[in-house]
This record gives sequence, C-alpha cells and structure tokens, in this order.
Amino acid sequence: MPTQNNRERGRLLSICVPAFNEAANIAPLYERVRAAMAMLPASYDFELLFIDDHSEDGTFERISEIAGRDRRVRALRFSRNFGFQRAVLTAYTNARGDAAVQLDCDLQDPPELIREFVKYWEQGYDVVYGIRRSRGSEAKAMQFTRRCFYWLIDFLSEDRLPHDAGDFRLIDRRILDELKKVRDQQPYLRGMIAAMGFRQIGIPYDRSDRVAGRSKFRLGALVALGLDGILHHSVVPLRLATIFGVVMSGVAAFGALYYLIAHFFRTDWPVGLASSSIIALFSVGMNALLLGIIGEYVGRIYKNVKAMPFVIIESCIDHAATGSSEQASQ
Repeated sequence: MPTQNNRERGRLLSICVPAFNEAANIAPLYERVRAAMAMLPASYDFELLFIDDHSEDGTFERISEIAGRDRRVRALRFSRNFGFQRAVLTAYTNARGDAAVQLDCDLQDPPELIREFVKYWEQGYDVVYGIRRSRGSEAKAMQFTRRCFYWLIDFLSEDRLPHDAGDFRLIDRRILDELKKVRDQQPYLRGMIAAMGFRQIGIPYDRSDRVAGRSKFRLGALVALGLDGILHHSVVPLRLATIFGVVMSGVAAFGALYYLIAHFFRTDWPVGLASSSIIALFSVGMNALLLGIIGEYVGRIYKNVKAMPFVIIESCIDHAATGSSEQASQ
C-alpha cells in the first residue's frame, strides 16, 4: 500500500506486459496505456515493462521503436520461449514501481480499469484483481470447462482462490518483494498471490475480444495451467491415491476371504476368467493413474532441484536506467 514517503515523492506504477507474437497489438496497447495513465493524478508516473517471450513476428522491434520515443518503455527479451507464467513473474521481479499492474498484450483487459485499481490501492489494499463478469465471444463450452475447473480446485485446494480472476491485477511493492524470493520452476501466480494473504479485493469487469492476432492459449496449454493450479495448492490427489490404495486392499482382502470360504462349501467352483481379467485390468489402470499423479509431483520436485536458470535474457531495452542497463537476475 502507499506509504507517507511515496505520497510525498510521487508514485511509480509498473505496467507489466508479457508478449509472444503480438506485433500488431504493441502500438494500440501503448496508446491506451498512456491515455489511461493520463487519467491518474499528476503525482503518478509509470513505466511500461514488456517481457518478450522470444517472439518471431517483429514484436521486439515494435517495442524498440516505441522505447526510442518514450524512455518510460522498457523491455526484456528471452533467449527462447519460457512460457507465460515465467514471463509474468520476470516482469514482477524486474518492476521498479511502488505497485505493478499485469496487463495482457491483446487488450482483452481494459487499461482504463487501472484507475479503479489505484483507488482501492490508495485505500490500503495490497492486491486488487479483476473479476471477469463476461468473456466477450468466448465459446460456451470453454466457459463450462472453466466452471468445472473452479469447482474442482475449490474441492481440492487448501487455499481459497478467487473465481473468474485471471492475471489482470495490481499488486503492492510488498508483494513484489515477496515474489523475488520465489524459486519455483513452474509458478502458478494467480494462486501464489492469493495464498500470500494481505488485503485483497476483486473488481468486476467485462472482458473484451482480442484486438488483433490469435490467442496463444490452446486447450493443451489451458489444461497444463489448470493442472499447475491444482498441484500447487493441494496434496489431496496424493491423499486420494492413499485412500484408494487402502480401499482396494480391503476389497482384495474381503474377496480373498470370500473365495476361500466358498471353496470349502462348493465343489463346482467356476473358473471365473472374465471377472479375474476385469479386476486385473482395472487394478493395472488405477495403478498407472495413481503413479501418474505421484509422477506429476515428483517431476515438479525434480525441476526445482535441478537449479536451472529460471529464464535467460537475450536482449534488454532500458533507456531510463542510469549507468549500465540493469539485467534481469533470476
């Protein structure tokens, strides 16, 4: 939240924008952000920090052109595609503002809402996030899938996560400093920030359709993101595996006892090949599923203990820095 010192010296907002093949959206986003920030009191200034996730359509060149005219524009370009969540976290850890706002490059989230975010931030809220009241022309099947995901994560999660809240949010410098301590190779920032606590509030808004280009989130990417959300906030799947193992062991013990008793009272005992095969196949399938659940957790542990670079910065644009350009360190 704003302190007395930064009230006196003015406040800096970091507008963080991850981008991947968004060349057509760079200029419209810049103009709308600049217009939105002009609606704030004169005591506010801003920086526009782009994180280029190794785009191949000239996105970084468009950013460079704008940065040449406006020193408030910064950019970091990855050496390869590291993914959306890492791009967002890299933006947060390199933001210089008293607060940071994460904004998608496709302009589906309105920059004009930043003014409302700031009002709640000035009232003492550390996190102000947008709640998607509507989703433009998104397919009904996708909306139904999202509702199922929220139901599932509510059932499994040990942390309370807000519904219909994406990554469009304002977070205070205190949250930014905490995020610098994160060393997770597969971060799930929506849940991570929600689980930190502090004062948080949601603001309903209507999401627009994409201005230009195509969404980079295909079904596989959305499933992977949902899986990250569940595994980051719950060990319930592991507990369910244990419970299922205990139940199946009990069923097996009961079945063995039943067949043993029946053996002494019946002389024409049927072979039972079909039932035995079904039980065996069911057990093998469930074992594979449960081992897969355990493997997902183990795989995440493996990635974290490898201590590989979180991201690698290929290029940096930072005309506002004094001295040598600041390089991202993660």
